[in-house]
Amino acid sequence: MSKTFREIQARAIEIRQRYARLDVKNGGRRWNGEELALGFVGDVGDLVKLIQATEGIREIDGAAKKLKHELADCLWSVMVLADYYGVDLEAEFGRTMDELDAEIAAGGEK
Repeated sequence: MSKTFREIQARAIEIRQRYARLDVKNGGRRWNGEELALGFVGDVGDLVKLIQATEGIREIDGAAKKLKHELADCLWSVMVLADYYGVDLEAEFGRTMDELDAEIAAGGEK
């Protein structure tokens, strides 16, 4: 069964909260926005390496399976960052796609 965007984002936030509790339990603290963003940058770096492997530029065992995981990990990071900064990602995505659509319809001129 397909889940809605809101359900997927709620799951992402739930997992983030569980990580935060685990970090505190292990003597750390809940990550702030900068740390979440830095984690995302690391995920994007991993994603690029896996794309290179998929394109035959690098060799990484199980790259196709790992690529799926890393894409989902990057989506998780984006959803968590949106929540952290109070961004209604679903609404902003719709607005951004409308803007891009209008730009394409205008021949790419801004």
